[in-house]
Amino acid sequence: MGQNRKDLLSGEVEVDETYVGGVHKGKRGRGSGGKEIVLVAAERKISKKGNSIIGRIRLVCIPDVTRKTLHDAISLLVAPGATIVTDGWKAYNRLEKLGYEHKIEINGKVEKTPFGEENVILDTSPLPKCHRVISLMKRWILGTLQGSIGKDHIQDYLHEFTFRFNRRNSKARGMLFWRLAQMAVDNEPTTKKEIYANHI
Repeated sequence: MGQNRKDLLSGEVEVDETYVGGVHKGKRGRGSGGKEIVLVAAERKISKKGNSIIGRIRLVCIPDVTRKTLHDAISLLVAPGATIVTDGWKAYNRLEKLGYEHKIEINGKVEKTPFGEENVILDTSPLPKCHRVISLMKRWILGTLQGSIGKDHIQDYLHEFTFRFNRRNSKARGMLFWRLAQMAVDNEPTTKKEIYANHI
């Protein structure tokens, strides 16, 4: 169920991180120990009725939240020319150098970009698409998987959730199985070593 890396997200894309699995140890938030870091990217789309909705998503495990790691992950998930919307985490700065427009959303604050422009959008719920995806993903892990996900296989679970989420509105349910069969035929066998290599 892994996504085709050539099929990149586009348009306006929210990007945020969350923590999955493990036992909480020490401080909360970025850098908290015992958990896997998951980068979440979600397209912002407008429905035919004019409502703001979630488009396609991508989820990927990352080893840390440094600038290099975040920029590398975004480059793998989002097409150049897209608008990346993030919170105020400074490691997201300089995305413009990779060919993206960068907007910052912070609840109740206005901050300047590294170049001095104020491009912050005030929102009572910053990054709502990412936060909805994170909430649904964690509910799926607790419900469907009963909270039991092995550290070595987290990326595989994320691929499954992404596959299901991106096809949530499909009316031809039989086509989902056809698509899985097509992907199995089109791709080389996955080795055990590759399955366990869950970080980019």
